[in-house]
Amino acid sequence: MSAPAVLLLEDDPAIAATAAFALRREGWAVTQVLLVREAERLIRAEPPAVAIFDIGLPDGSGLELCRRLRQDADPRLAALPLLMLSARSEEIDRVLGLELGADDYMAKPFSPRELVARVRALLRRAALAPAAAPPPASPFELDEAGMRIRYAGRWLALTRLEYGLLRALLAAPTRIHSRESLLRAVWGEASDASDRTVDTHVKTLRAKLREVTPGRDPIATYRGQGYGIADDSRG
Repeated sequence: MSAPAVLLLEDDPAIAATAAFALRREGWAVTQVLLVREAERLIRAEPPAVAIFDIGLPDGSGLELCRRLRQDADPRLAALPLLMLSARSEEIDRVLGLELGADDYMAKPFSPRELVARVRALLRRAALAPAAAPPPASPFELDEAGMRIRYAGRWLALTRLEYGLLRALLAAPTRIHSRESLLRAVWGEASDASDRTVDTHVKTLRAKLREVTPGRDPIATYRGQGYGIADDSRG
């Protein structure tokens, strides 16, 4: 069994050396970095078992990196066990770190033994947490080269405009696409097509999709706003 990986984001050489020594003595694999951008690159490439962030760093703030990770769509990043370190002992800084999603907070100077105990607690908590469910697979498959789209395992018989319309919707499946934006994307700026043209093609497109999955409508209508891919069809 491989040693748990700990990423330490700390730019103070003395504190970093002390913390890394204490953590490595427990048998954990510690990677220490000085910059926020380097920590984020490593975390996104391979999330560690635990991350420890200082707040004030040469190229930014550990708090801001914490916020970005907690808002990420990747469940491994959003749930990454995270301990914040800071020379600031004021309550407002501790509260801000916890509100942004940090799991724990320690003020400097700290006891290396306490740091080890806090990290061990985070590892234990993460081991007990249920694994995040993988996102559902999208029922759509786009073949750009062949200008065709498969839905629920079947290739759709689409006209050029229907293909362009569905392709535009799938390009940003979480977005509400206005009729104007769809006209520009599919019919072009110089076209004299109208909003009604979009509605007509959405209707015929829906009919073809319903032939494949009767009773299910993967295109959502947002009254007064436009169209989008329904939540359960995004994958």
